[in-house]
Amino acid sequence: MNAFEQQVIALAGMFQAGSLVREVARTGSAKPATFEYSINSVLKLDSHSVEETYGGIAGVEQGINILANLYTPETKQRDMEISQYVLGIAYLERKLMKNNNLLDKLKSGIENASAQSEIFSSTHENVIANLASTYQETISTLQPRIVVAGEQTYLSETGNANKIRALLLALMRSAVLWRQLGGRRWHLLFRRARLMRTAKALQA
Repeated sequence: MNAFEQQVIALAGMFQAGSLVREVARTGSAKPATFEYSINSVLKLDSHSVEETYGGIAGVEQGINILANLYTPETKQRDMEISQYVLGIAYLERKLMKNNNLLDKLKSGIENASAQSEIFSSTHENVIANLASTYQETISTLQPRIVVAGEQTYLSETGNANKIRALLLALMRSAVLWRQLGGRRWHLLFRRARLMRTAKALQA
């Protein structure tokens, strides 16, 4: 697998987490298996490859499918909304990496959640609440804050709010990995055709 394909997998992780944020905020639910893959990527701090972070390419299938058909007439409104989360977190990632205190707090919170997941499961409500709290204490303190659009009925429900924050943490995990692999925000504008071609190849 070449370097650009690895970048696309990490970017797919970002778009997948962003799409799950949108689903929970607008419908109150998300596909359980896809949600689990994204949450697992947060808890897996020491991966040997980008594929291992997501449990294989299948772990970012939803994200790859979005990238393969990005901004088509049928998906443009949805994709623009997801892109706002992706670009917002990508911007905050630069601020986060310069703040050692927040990085230490973030790592500690994730390690606690990871240990907790071994007792329960990675998607247990206690683990999700722990990850949500970690997001609030770290990434949520950075400006500008990510504003999630959706149905107030779903947004105000504690379990959904925790899922959304945990998924934004997953989005940040993928953003850090994407940056480490050479990904840049401008790639979304000027390499979109190549991103889509690569995603289509990964689909196969």
